[in-house]
Parts: sequence; structure tokens; C-alpha cells
Amino acid sequence: MKENKKISRRDMLRMAGRGAAGVSLLAVGGLAFWKKQKPEYVWQIDPYKCVSCGNCASYCVLEESAVKCVHAFEMCGYCDLCTGFFEPEPRKLDTGAENQLCPAGAIERKFVEEPYFEYNINESLCIGCAKCVKGCTAFGNGSLFLQIRHDRCLNCNECFIAMACPARAIRRVSSNKPYILKGAS
Repeated sequence: MKENKKISRRDMLRMAGRGAAGVSLLAVGGLAFWKKQKPEYVWQIDPYKCVSCGNCASYCVLEESAVKCVHAFEMCGYCDLCTGFFEPEPRKLDTGAENQLCPAGAIERKFVEEPYFEYNINESLCIGCAKCVKGCTAFGNGSLFLQIRHDRCLNCNECFIAMACPARAIRRVSSNKPYILKGAS
């Protein structure tokens, strides 16, 4: 027959402390696991609603906006006079900064063959100002558009860019399909 052993108050407090520490570790571990989970919904810009207002560059909570310009190559005409690259009425078609729309020099122009040029976006330079998007949409085919890059976005509960968007073009979308892309129809 087992003998009942008395537990001292000190031992009881020690065991309670160990139990509380274990529960705390489980809670912290659970919180860390929850934080690593992919969010169910993320913010994104609907390029068909965007009016290229420029708010994406200045309202993002990040110092460098999570919004970047994207180029739909299948829609592009590879024009000599790209209205997303050049000012609306350039003095001449040279790539000098005074003739470019992008204030950050994020659009790179490369000769393909006469009369075609390829335009690529250097996202590390892009500030999300939408000047190129506005030019491309107004005078071109709309192959340049803005998207929120999820490797940068904090996925804030209340996106400041969404609140400042006059066209209500920023909305929550499923994280399974986080980008709303334009394409040739």
C-alpha cells in the first residue's frame, strides 16, 4: 500500500510555477505559429478601377511604398513612343531624364529591332507614383498598372492607401489569388 506523502507549501508553489511557465510557453509557441500562417485575405489594387491618382506612393505606412508598377507584356505594343515612358509631348525621342515620365527612372527602355523597344520596370526603383500608369492608360494600351507586392506589404487591418483611394480600387482578395492582373482580352 502506498503511503500518502505530504507536499510542502514551497513544493506546491514550485509545481504551480512550473505549470504556469509551461502554459506560457505553449501560448507563446501558439502565437508564433499563428503569426507564421498565411493571412486568408490580402490587400490588392484592381487595375481596372485604378485612376492613377498617386496616393499609393504617399499613403503607404512603409517608407518605400509596397505598391509597384507592373507591365503586362502581352498587351504592350513595344512602341518607339511609349506614353508610359516618355512625357506626353517629348522634345525628341531620347531617353534623357527631361523626357521621361518616371521621376525615379524605374522604367528601362531597351532596343529590340526597328521600330520596337522593350520596357521593363525596375521595382527596386519604382515608388508607386502611377505617372507611367496614367500616361499608358490615357494615350496607350494600359499595359502598365499598379499592384501591391505582398513580399513588402504588412497587410495592415486598415490599409491607409485603401482609405485614401478615391476610386475604391483597393480591396481585400483571397491570399490564394493575391494579384489582379491585366491581360489581353
